[in-house]
Amino acid sequence: MADELPGTFKMAECGASGSGSSGDSLDKSITLPPDEIFRNLENAKRFAIDIGGSLTKLAYYSTVQHKVAKVRSFDHSGKDMEQDYEPPYEISVQEEVTARLHFVKFENTYIEACLDFIKDHLVNTETKVIQATGGGAYKFKDLIEEKLRLKVDKEDVMTCLIKGCNFVLKNIPQEAFVYQKDADPEFRFQTNHPNIFPYLLVNIGSGVSIVKVETEDRFEWIGGSSIGGGTFWGLGALLTKTKKFDELLHLASRGQHTNVDMLVQDIYGGAHQTLGLSGNLIASSFGKSATVDREFSKEDMAKSLLHMISNDIGQLACLYAKLHGLDRVYFGGFFIRGHPVTMRTITYSINFFSKGEVQALFLRHEGYLGAIGAFLKGAEQDNPNQYSWGENYAGSSGLMSSSPDLCPAQRSRSGTFDLLEMDRLERPLVNLPLLLDPSSYMPDTVDLTDDALARKYWLTCFEEALDGVVKRAVASQPGATDAAERAEKFRQKYWDKLQTLRHQPFAYGTLTVRSLLDTREHCLNEFNFPDPYSKVKQQENGVALKCFQRVVRALDTLGWEERQLALAEGLLAGNVFDWGAKAVSDVLESDPQFGFEEAKRKLQARPWLVDAYDKWLQRLKGPPHKCALIFADNSGVDVILGVFPFVRELLSRGTEVILACNSGPALNDVTYSESLIVAERIAAMDPVVHSALREERLRLTQTGSSSPCLDLSRLDKGLAALVRERGTDLVVIEGMGRAVHTNYHAALRCESLKLAVIKNAWLATRLGGQLFSVIFKYEVPDP
Repeated sequence: MADELPGTFKMAECGASGSGSSGDSLDKSITLPPDEIFRNLENAKRFAIDIGGSLTKLAYYSTVQHKVAKVRSFDHSGKDMEQDYEPPYEISVQEEVTARLHFVKFENTYIEACLDFIKDHLVNTETKVIQATGGGAYKFKDLIEEKLRLKVDKEDVMTCLIKGCNFVLKNIPQEAFVYQKDADPEFRFQTNHPNIFPYLLVNIGSGVSIVKVETEDRFEWIGGSSIGGGTFWGLGALLTKTKKFDELLHLASRGQHTNVDMLVQDIYGGAHQTLGLSGNLIASSFGKSATVDREFSKEDMAKSLLHMISNDIGQLACLYAKLHGLDRVYFGGFFIRGHPVTMRTITYSINFFSKGEVQALFLRHEGYLGAIGAFLKGAEQDNPNQYSWGENYAGSSGLMSSSPDLCPAQRSRSGTFDLLEMDRLERPLVNLPLLLDPSSYMPDTVDLTDDALARKYWLTCFEEALDGVVKRAVASQPGATDAAERAEKFRQKYWDKLQTLRHQPFAYGTLTVRSLLDTREHCLNEFNFPDPYSKVKQQENGVALKCFQRVVRALDTLGWEERQLALAEGLLAGNVFDWGAKAVSDVLESDPQFGFEEAKRKLQARPWLVDAYDKWLQRLKGPPHKCALIFADNSGVDVILGVFPFVRELLSRGTEVILACNSGPALNDVTYSESLIVAERIAAMDPVVHSALREERLRLTQTGSSSPCLDLSRLDKGLAALVRERGTDLVVIEGMGRAVHTNYHAALRCESLKLAVIKNAWLATRLGGQLFSVIFKYEVPDP
């Protein structure tokens, strides 16, 4: 194996999940450069390893240098901004260092070659120890210490599994899923439950371990079985003469177990109905092999064996769950590996024996639990659990598809080598305290895995927008000689992700417009395009600031009722300025003079598509709100001429305001750092805003997000604390990404305004409107 380095690792096409493929594809191979597998290895600081009977899972923590666009206010002392136009702030691109966790899974066959590659590329490691777990930690101890010159520190397998499971359930949205036979899609992902405890973890390796998990650190092994993955492998090898686990799974996927198993109907005939049993129920695994005088195919025997062991594990898990009063069972371990027949059988068994009262849940990253736990054990002094982490879609493999006709190119990345990357976020993320029921909150309005027509449209839409994004990325870095080359690499990477999602819409959890946007942002960051719209935002903020006083003077001349409508229309007109919408970007590219008044004329006339304005107006005639939380959307006209006049009116009514903006850039959305400068400029022109900032009746804060959409279950902890402290009783969410693609159905414990202009013709038609239709949704919770 070692002679295949450093150029490429040889990889079998038919990957670890055992997805079926036609013909002789098992014998073919493809290659993947090792630096694409062990990414950022030169900056690795700490290691952990989990070695099982056939798979090695390596974890390492590294520091990642990447570019960020920083904004800084100019010194305007002695200058008249009204006379001399200049940008409201300066932009500089700086290098920043962030933390990333890398997880790589590969077959033990490759361990020596991989260790050699790691040894040759270690530069900045800060540790002399590698945390190790799994049976192979003993078997390969000497090899690891010799190759890496790191002392192997062995960790308890069960502790590592639980730590890893807790970590993924808390940090990866839609980590857990149920598997539904013959459903479309087969995978149904669960939202992050705010309280993951208690649960049952059934880890299926060579044998089966069953663990009751009650808290972060309190768990107990309550049972198990010697009949597990090793049994399937061992008996399968005896029955089929097939020595490879993946090939056994492949055989099972093509087999027909009823040729080997004795069914209830084989014993009772039609009389099985009087027993209240299905005739297709297995009465005796391998029962026909003793009574039928013929040879059985390898495929049929492998399928029967897989059913037998999966059913047995499912029944055992169900009994333990019922015994301990638990209704959630997570399955993990080497045996499952995303294989549909295994998951289907376990799910059927759990449902059958529990009468639907216990839920079988599987994990997208179940193979990494031990490695994650071992890493966490070795990094306790860094308190990794005090941070929130986010999956980096640009550097992670997706969940394998069960489709047997999926082309090999789409399966290769998740084959022999499988990757997971997680970025450490700057601050912890928590639920918005005002969510009515955090456990049932779903940020996304449409599930594209479930809606084939919408999925086809949006994937095509993002493909067609790719040229524009590449062009914008290159234009944002005019001084960079390699910008065009990096932009092409971005194009290829994101295009490949989109093709994967066409074939495997469930690869990274539920596919949504939000996940497509977030994946694009991750890929842009991968190739050092941190903020392609920074110059556009700078210019638009400067132009809008020039218009602010004229707009508020005009508003102040209106009567009260007329002014409220003008403020609402201003919010909506501002929201037209969205470079993420093709219909708008085409207008803005072709007509630089397109402005606030032109946008107002684009708006749908009342009655709007969703029109609760009259109800809102009646509410405004009542007492003022105590505190309003406003989630802002776009830079320029949107935030300065739409949001800030609305904020100013609320402040004048005696309502405190929390204005929340993105922590990091996405499209032309206003960021927190930009909003601080914009607010400073507006305060210099407007006494209402000036005094509110000084008296902290207007607070600017960050959301913790770098997405054009909004997940109210993952918000900055400081924002959540401020919402509680101020007694917030009104939430305003504006923009198509935040109020339509996400949160349209979000139920809150206080009043809410959801405002957007529909800037996509296909979506407008689907909602029963036209381009530039208006959503003005005012909701009051039930008393």
